[in-house]
Amino acid sequence: MTSSMVTSSQPHRPPRPNLAFRRLRGRRSPAEFAADVRRAAREIGEQVSCDARYIGRVEAGEIRCPNYAYERVFLHMFPGRTLTDLGFAPRSAVRGRAARPAPPDSPASPAYPTGETREGPDPYDPQDPFETYDNYEESDVLRRAFMTGGGATVAAASLGPFGLALDATAAPHLGRRVGSGEAGALEEAVRRIRLLDDRHGADGLYRRAAAPLRAAYALLDAGTTRQTTADRLHSGAGELAISVGWLAHDSGRFDDARSHYAEALATARMNGDAGLEAHAFCNTAFLARDAGRPREAVRAAQAAQRIARPLGSPRLMSLLALREAGGWAGLADRTGCEQALARAQALYERGPSDADPEWMSFYGEAELEGLKAQCWSALGDWPRAARHAARAAHLQDPHFTRNIALYTAELADDLARGGRPDEAASAGLRVLELLGEVQSSRIQTMLAGTARVLLPHRRASGVSRFLEKHASLPRTA
Repeated sequence: MTSSMVTSSQPHRPPRPNLAFRRLRGRRSPAEFAADVRRAAREIGEQVSCDARYIGRVEAGEIRCPNYAYERVFLHMFPGRTLTDLGFAPRSAVRGRAARPAPPDSPASPAYPTGETREGPDPYDPQDPFETYDNYEESDVLRRAFMTGGGATVAAASLGPFGLALDATAAPHLGRRVGSGEAGALEEAVRRIRLLDDRHGADGLYRRAAAPLRAAYALLDAGTTRQTTADRLHSGAGELAISVGWLAHDSGRFDDARSHYAEALATARMNGDAGLEAHAFCNTAFLARDAGRPREAVRAAQAAQRIARPLGSPRLMSLLALREAGGWAGLADRTGCEQALARAQALYERGPSDADPEWMSFYGEAELEGLKAQCWSALGDWPRAARHAARAAHLQDPHFTRNIALYTAELADDLARGGRPDEAASAGLRVLELLGEVQSSRIQTMLAGTARVLLPHRRASGVSRFLEKHASLPRTA
């Protein structure tokens, strides 16, 4: 039994590129356009998890008609246009039957109570079964993709919060080859983890991400008949290892993070995947800097740049130059740091490219400023660090709640160390307000350091209020 949800009776129709949608994107990169889609969704109270890959699939014609949530967002973004104007096929044509009534606006609608099975995509629908069904449809689609083996071996399958979890001991014994359905679910798991981390930080996610990672490598062992599917599985497993490694990294589990990044690096090299290898080295450099191994950070960043140069993405090269700058700053090499920062800025100014990796959707001007702040902070130039940190917090897309908290925590620490305690306390209080929805050991560690610096100024009213609120925080295990 195959994992595809498209029946063999449906003739294959190669997708036609959606040129109208591509024109609407204009000069924005897929990642930047995806951020605009998410912003528009929030304006109308929708939930979509749009990323660069989704935009690419729309433009390639793989998604002939978006789900209802995306439809509402796109029509809000481009008022006066219809789906046909945006290059999509009519829903009735895609479904092969009359269009269903639009579902309720709220995913919590009582029309679809928790636990009630709802119809997913039409099995005769020629669109990719892993089009993002963000609210009530998505989990059912992915669950079925992982339970096509039947029997007790996959009875433990559970999507959890990431779109993928599977009993890793069962996967090699499915008695069948895995296919595009599993590859799609794996890619969805990576996307889900990244989006949840953007909003809430790593601490609450790391342990729950272990099962999807075990499942991913079990799927590799199960094998596949198509090389393209095998490549997707290897890439997905490697990206998932990096994502789980980042959750470990951000929650202070450096040894675990190092192991996950090494696993991703090995997967990349086995499959000859230069993009994945560059990503693994990029994160390894960042980890080495945070773990107090700045020379390793420089070497890993330089290795990443050698690998990434042929990929044709100036923005990727810019980020890797920043990773190198962080290593030089840790070595107190101001000249090396300034040279790497100048390269990073020049490469960033070349603009986005279709070659920019999907995982770089977080890398915009805010992240550029935030990483500059970290470099100047490491070099002890507190006023310059504070200027960059303030700019980073101001520029950050509200979607990235964790990063807003991170940049503001950086700002608080730089202000405190630069002799501006009242301003530091004010910034620290803003971070404390965000900790109800963000769980990051990195941010809590930064705040603890700021609190220690501010202790001599505790009689000032603003500082006293920050210190009291900080002291009342529940301590993580």
